[in-house]
Amino acid sequence: MMIQPAASLIKYDNPVLVSRSDGQGISGIKNIPGMMKNNAIDKKFSNQPSGMKKLPPVDDKGRLKTPNQTEDVLNSILPPREWDEQGQYWIQRVSSTPATRLDVINLQEQLDHMLQKRQARETGICPVRRDLYSQCFDELIRQVTINCQERGLLLLRIRDEIRMSIAAYQTLYESSVAFGMRKALQEEQGKTDMENKIKELEEEKAQLEQQVTELKAKCEMIEKHEAEQRAMEERKHAEEIAFLKKTNVQLKTQLEGILSPQKKT
Repeated sequence: MMIQPAASLIKYDNPVLVSRSDGQGISGIKNIPGMMKNNAIDKKFSNQPSGMKKLPPVDDKGRLKTPNQTEDVLNSILPPREWDEQGQYWIQRVSSTPATRLDVINLQEQLDHMLQKRQARETGICPVRRDLYSQCFDELIRQVTINCQERGLLLLRIRDEIRMSIAAYQTLYESSVAFGMRKALQEEQGKTDMENKIKELEEEKAQLEQQVTELKAKCEMIEKHEAEQRAMEERKHAEEIAFLKKTNVQLKTQLEGILSPQKKT
């Protein structure tokens, strides 16, 4: 279900009730077949991408061939707004009334008011400000087209070129943001992997340091034990040598004691 369009800076005619919920047309409305035909054409135009709407043919000098009515040109540039409200189908076409100097002044005041009301940012990228200025530019195209269709079509080409450029920049920006996000995620994943690797290496280092400490303690214990064993062996050897020397002296004394009497006889 379509809802009623929001307020716009573009000047439209009063909405026209085309059909009711019972499917009957509204009497007293002129040129309903033509309106429905143009409505179908406008739907065909509106389904095409921005900047690719089919416009009335022009010659090599940019002059309109057919149709040459201002309303048809305006409807091609700015399609009518359509909505359903309580089962009633409404259509609202862009106004073909020429603009006065007062209308331009009011347009400027409305633009400033809407910028302030919708809290549009003054600098940087702002969708609200862009939307309001696009509406203002469309209204200027409408005003120019009424006075000079060729000039209006030229402004339309400029508008569509700007929109295509902005769309291209937006696509490039979104692609760059997506690429940056992927790179950031990859770097974050790489950072996590490196942190895990560092943690594993630190744990391995701690284990190795613990092993080194244990081996040093074991080595010191072995060295201490060996030193004690060596000292004990040295004392034992010293005692044995002393004992043997003492025994040797005793035996020598005994031997001399035995040999001395024999010499006297």
